[in-house]
Amino acid sequence: MKKKVAISACLMGQHCRYDGRHNLQQQIIDRYGAENLLPLCPEVLGGLPTPRIPAEMQGNKICTQSGTDVTAAFMAGADEALKQAEAAGVQAAILKAKSPSCGCGLIYDGSFSGRLVPGDGIFTQKLKAKGIKVSTELDYI
Repeated sequence: MKKKVAISACLMGQHCRYDGRHNLQQQIIDRYGAENLLPLCPEVLGGLPTPRIPAEMQGNKICTQSGTDVTAAFMAGADEALKQAEAAGVQAAILKAKSPSCGCGLIYDGSFSGRLVPGDGIFTQKLKAKGIKVSTELDYI
């Protein structure tokens, strides 16, 4: 039996992206087997709707493109996703690149211009703090 791996729900084909779409990555599902993947969307778990206004990290806060501070929802969702990941015994995660929740290594810079800066999303930070290895779908392309 393979170990359980957390995965961004959008990478499993769930329509939970900010724009209501998904980022299905069938090659990851085929590689690990759907039964070994734990789909999580921290933003939905934090109570944010789908679709929703895009949000990016701006220093210690996460704000929507319209200027609303949604940090509390992102934090609550990351905490709940971490709780579910730990309960499932995950030791690795494959998350959506560049996201303010799931980005790993590079995230959008907060200007909504498409520019990237070094950094990790909120959920990724929490996983790494617990010693859980995080990668993105870009590592599988």
